[in-house]
Amino acid sequence: MFSNDKAIFHQFHAELQSELTEILHFWSTQTIDHRQGGFIGKMDNQGLVDYTAPKGLVLNARILWTFSAAYANLHDPMYLAVAQRAFGVLSTHFYDDDFGGYYWSVSSDGSALNTRKQIYGQAFVLYALAEYLRVLDEEQQAEISKQAKGVFDWIEKYSFDPLHNGYWEAVAQDGSALEDLRLSDRDRNDPKTMNTHLHILEAYANFYRIWPDPLLHQRLKNLIDLFLDKIIDPQTRHLICFFDVQWNPSPAPVSYGHDIETAWLLLEAAEIAQYRLEDAREMAVAVAVAAAEGFDAQIGALLYEDHLPEKHWWVEAEAMVGFLNAWELIQEEHFLGKSLSCWTYIQNHLKDKLRGEWYWGIDAEGKIMANEDKVGFWKCPYHNTRACLEGLRRISKYIPVQ
Repeated sequence: MFSNDKAIFHQFHAELQSELTEILHFWSTQTIDHRQGGFIGKMDNQGLVDYTAPKGLVLNARILWTFSAAYANLHDPMYLAVAQRAFGVLSTHFYDDDFGGYYWSVSSDGSALNTRKQIYGQAFVLYALAEYLRVLDEEQQAEISKQAKGVFDWIEKYSFDPLHNGYWEAVAQDGSALEDLRLSDRDRNDPKTMNTHLHILEAYANFYRIWPDPLLHQRLKNLIDLFLDKIIDPQTRHLICFFDVQWNPSPAPVSYGHDIETAWLLLEAAEIAQYRLEDAREMAVAVAVAAAEGFDAQIGALLYEDHLPEKHWWVEAEAMVGFLNAWELIQEEHFLGKSLSCWTYIQNHLKDKLRGEWYWGIDAEGKIMANEDKVGFWKCPYHNTRACLEGLRRISKYIPVQ
């Protein structure tokens, strides 16, 4: 049995440590934009950088989170320097001095490009600032804390729906309503989505660790309620992805990746808030069971969606953590097996052993998705870095102290 074989845990731990170092090395050495400042906006799978590509808010916020978390755990001064660089980019180029909030994208030279305010992006800024605050000294914390509180206040002012609850997807630069709320051309135009609410939950939970404000606590508990009572389907335990204004669901595919990501993030939020803990523990297992419907035992990986049998980098990273979390809760060996299997799949199929980092994914025919980014608007170091950090934290509990 897996859990009785300490050698498996030692190997898993060692591989995670090695992979984490390699991911951080890639991003700290290959993605700095020495021509125009900040970080590059796009790199393809062959390592070719497009210096004309726009630079996205999500990419830069996730870089700030990644290197803040890395420095907090590994204490390498280089990681702090990269985090400081990312903070400077967000503050100087993405922050809207006129209306508050952060632009969705800037041009390659850092000038404002898409000035709309996606709430998904604002949430990632808050998530990143909260992590950055944890590695700063008291003198530095005062100013950054003010900025983080400003992001929270901005989200609550412009995105919270006081009539029907929840958060709108996007607003215009000045906070006024938009007709087109989509995150990208690939997305649907729904006013409320699981995805945005998941990352507001994640951000509010991370911020509450260091700023136990009563209103923040209330809003965090409200988000936990929304997931437990509305967003998770009470029959299937899959995530309902899209809603209208009044929280009526819209038909949509099952997203196995978001299922398994939510399984552990919801429990983490409940633990931080100390709210509905038993419900969240039960749901973490139930949602992991539902997500496992998309686990392909022949290849040892979790499928992206029920209609799209691709294996994406972020899905496998979240699956590794989500299944490990379910095993920790109820000690059923198949969950640990799925976690280890996803990790093996990552090492054998997603990791680019020649150029570094992970490929975007493997398509339905088992081929590398060669036209997707290695670095880009959505291809960031957050999912895989976090999976390594979470895995190390959890697995270390099962390795005897030498």
